[in-house]
This record gives sequence, C-alpha cells and structure tokens, in this order.
Amino acid sequence: MTLRHLRSFVALADDLNFGRASKALRISQPSLSRQIQRLERAIGVQLFDRSRHRIDLTAEGHVFLTHARHLLAVALEVTAAARRLKHGKFKP
Repeated sequence: MTLRHLRSFVALADDLNFGRASKALRISQPSLSRQIQRLERAIGVQLFDRSRHRIDLTAEGHVFLTHARHLLAVALEVTAAARRLKHGKFKP
C-alpha cells in the first residue's frame, strides 16, 4: 500500500464516482479502478460496494477512510517538517 493508493481511495470515497475522482486525480478511470482493486487485495478487505449504477463505501471502507485521512495528514506534516529542517526553521 502506498500513499498514492490512499490518495486514490480518499478521492473515490469523497466523490463516490470513478469518473469525477479520476479527473480530480488526473489519471484515467481504468487506472483508478486498478489502484483501488490492488489496494483492496493488499489489505484483504472490500472497501466499496459496487453495482452497475452505484458505488458506496462498505462498513470497512468507512473505518479505513478515517485512518487513510489521518495517514495522509501525517505524511504532509512529515514533509513540511523535513522542508523546515532543510531551511533551518525546524521547530519540534
């Protein structure tokens, strides 16, 4: 699982639409679908209920979304801290 997978998951969870999410991520719809499938296989949990006309989060997907958002926020914080340190402005 990578940060890219988490970003893709969050984008799809926010939109619940592959077309809009793929557009927001600037990737093709099939690529987004493959990323979500790989993520689900990697963690062994189905995150979305898919039907022909609708997509929704599963109960596991709702829980995963909370933690995915947290992980992405931490990744941003770590990146910002590293940049501050590089410029001599690090404050713990």
